[in-house]
Amino acid sequence: MSNINNENKQYLQTLPADDVRQIMWRFADRYDLAMVVQSARSVARGIVARLVANGARNTHEWTPEKDAMLKAFDDAGITAAFMEPEEGGFIAGPKNFALALIAFELSWVDAGAATSSLAGNLGLSPIHECGTEEQRNYYMSKAVPKPGESAKPWRYAFALTEPLPYVGVDTGVLSGKMRIAEWKEGGEPILQVEKRGRFITNMAYANVVTAAVDSDDPKIKGSCMIILEETDPGTFDRGTPTKKLVHQLSSTSDPVFSLRVPASRIIGGYTIKDGVIIPNFNHSEVIEAVFKRTRVTVALMSSAKLLSAVEPIIRYQRNRFRGGDIKSANSPRYELGLQQKEDATHRLVDIWATGEAGSSLGFEAARVFDRLDPIERQKDAIFAERKITGGRAQFKALMERQKDAIEFVNLEAMPEPERNQARYEELKNDTIVQFVALDAIANVLCPACKLWNTGYGATMMREAVSLMGGYGITEDCPGFLFHKWMDAQLEATYEGPEAVQRLQLSMTMTNEVFLSMFKNYIKQMRHIGALKPGTGACELATAMEMWLWTLNHLQNGKDAYGNKLYSKNRQGVTFPLADALCWLLASRQFILDVLELEKKGPENPSIADGLPGLLSFYTDLCHVQAARASGEVGKICAELVFGYNRHPEWNDADRKPCYRTEELEALESIIPGIASSAQGLSDVEKNGAYPDKAGPCVCLNGYEEFARLRVKLDGCITGAGLAKDRAAESLTKVMIPEALDYPV
Repeated sequence: MSNINNENKQYLQTLPADDVRQIMWRFADRYDLAMVVQSARSVARGIVARLVANGARNTHEWTPEKDAMLKAFDDAGITAAFMEPEEGGFIAGPKNFALALIAFELSWVDAGAATSSLAGNLGLSPIHECGTEEQRNYYMSKAVPKPGESAKPWRYAFALTEPLPYVGVDTGVLSGKMRIAEWKEGGEPILQVEKRGRFITNMAYANVVTAAVDSDDPKIKGSCMIILEETDPGTFDRGTPTKKLVHQLSSTSDPVFSLRVPASRIIGGYTIKDGVIIPNFNHSEVIEAVFKRTRVTVALMSSAKLLSAVEPIIRYQRNRFRGGDIKSANSPRYELGLQQKEDATHRLVDIWATGEAGSSLGFEAARVFDRLDPIERQKDAIFAERKITGGRAQFKALMERQKDAIEFVNLEAMPEPERNQARYEELKNDTIVQFVALDAIANVLCPACKLWNTGYGATMMREAVSLMGGYGITEDCPGFLFHKWMDAQLEATYEGPEAVQRLQLSMTMTNEVFLSMFKNYIKQMRHIGALKPGTGACELATAMEMWLWTLNHLQNGKDAYGNKLYSKNRQGVTFPLADALCWLLASRQFILDVLELEKKGPENPSIADGLPGLLSFYTDLCHVQAARASGEVGKICAELVFGYNRHPEWNDADRKPCYRTEELEALESIIPGIASSAQGLSDVEKNGAYPDKAGPCVCLNGYEEFARLRVKLDGCITGAGLAKDRAAESLTKVMIPEALDYPV
């Protein structure tokens, strides 16, 4: 290990326990959620862990042993967590955060088990979000039989994707069709539905499928999602199991449906105009309502894997050289093993920091959606009362309140003595303003956590496996790390691969309401950086400024050929900038969660003794993550700002902007470092020879502010390496249990 100044150093004593997580993730006052965590954990580290340890992942078939897992979900209350109390559930109100916690706990052991649980909720989600009152009451209650009923709970599946070659192309491409099979005068239309699914989860046992279909009949307008039951007349073929390499504790197949169903099964209902059936929601509207929430839980599945890897890696590193000729239990080689070497602990610090930042970002997104859901219902009721119907009309009405939402965002960010409290309260109690503000941040956080947690998380999960040496790719690897690495590859494509998330971000991150929030985030990080410089908040604020400057430059700039830089089809520009934003959001939320722990931790006697060491470690982790995020943002922004300019050549026109030596010396006092990054003309002027480089100097006129930010950002990373050294040393001293609490 490196030599570190350990004077008055507080070390991490134990791995963070539930009391710590409850404070950081803001549910210490929710006994019901604490019980949800315990219930999900008992299933994950009980039957699920035994299934994996006994080789259940070695078969694609849905076996009786796997099926027993569903009964365990029911008995533990996991299945009922999605329902309202009147439907058989036990949590009233929004449940995004509760479902996120369940997914996190199950994925700590096996993501396939988490998928089996979540897929049932996904199958119900179109009905929950857009169904008629009758549809919601009927199908939601069927998922959880009432006490005393002998009927088995219904299982649900969601069929959106189509067979190859269409799978993954576009959610707007539907080969599933519906047409009118029978329509007696005065009676309800009967529809013939033809649908072939691809990679559909839960199909081995689903009783009900919510399927996306398009019209194949002039008497039906557009697309919709429709409810199919296994007892409907026709073919309900569950298909052959998909030969997955991952998530084998979930059932996946390619089903075929050819069924006759009543038109009342159209999710959200329909109207009839001039003899034409018009669904109240097209399939895209239903999908948008569903995916904007369910992506968050998938994102957290990957973060859970990273945090679950910490303990097995520490144990492996310390035990690596025990046995054999090592006889002294007090020697560094015996006690520390691989942790004697800086590389092993430094890489583990990066893994841990990534897991924490991803978890912070994902759980914040879940909390935002819990706040948004009831307000969205109120907004819908207000629009219905005002007869504002249709997507365009509602969009226009919301845009008209955007200025008010920006005003609210700015007022909320002010210290209370400085704000106009009366105006603030007025806007705070305005449902439409609150919806516009919350929707703006939710539409960024959802794709951001899905993109960063699963994408970069999968990369870091490979790093975790590599730290286990050859043990990492064995079936009996502690913590099932190899399985988790493989599973992470699939999670990165769930509910839209990276390109889908980046595309959504490229549109939502330019929302003026969000950008107003983002500017306040910069002020917030500056303030935190002044009070807590060890968190890395100051460098993060500088990186945020650079990102904002780059966005403005790209939105208003053109490339060397006169083409607009920031546009929907310019994905070489918009996608990297979306990636950069994810780094910033994850690191910021991690810092805020650690500050929450610092604020509320002393109130909890069970963690008070170890709190100083825990906070010291977490502060260093924040600094490490902020430095990594800032580095990534600096690199991406520099490539985008300069990468689309034509490199100059040695001709008179391109030599004109070059700085003279005396000019560089004068500018150095204003922009430190510019002299080393710009080519002077002295040598060329003296003898006409060109210096040994690819071309003449690049002109920085108009880029002085960016150059200033870039140099400042590099300087702001000061101390991050020392923070990593301290965090790495804590990993050599933290106490861990004798063995994992689930089978290996």
